[in-house]
Amino acid sequence: MVAPGSGAFTVEESQVKQAVVLTVSGEVDMLTAPQLEEAIRAALEARPPVLVVDLSKVEFLASAGMSVLVTAQAEAQPHTRLAVVAEGAATSRPIKLMGIDSVVPLYRDLDSALGE
Repeated sequence: MVAPGSGAFTVEESQVKQAVVLTVSGEVDMLTAPQLEEAIRAALEARPPVLVVDLSKVEFLASAGMSVLVTAQAEAQPHTRLAVVAEGAATSRPIKLMGIDSVVPLYRDLDSALGE
């Protein structure tokens, strides 16, 4: 899924064992966050045991994107375990600075997110 006008934002869905993995790339801001939210909601409709939102290819994460993650955590429970992959200044740093890592489980890589 490519957001109109952004060119850089994409969300790709894949299946890894029992988990649905959404690989996000580009910038997640107020213009693209609704597309991320839509992709997460669509994935949650099937009630997978695990939903991983992989932000390792995200170059910028605005507060609108972080809000989507908090909402996703609330909507996923109790049927789906949400895991967010974020490492580096563009993703894990703002998530930790805002305290969102106390609400949304954060992992350094996809293998760690899938392993729990």
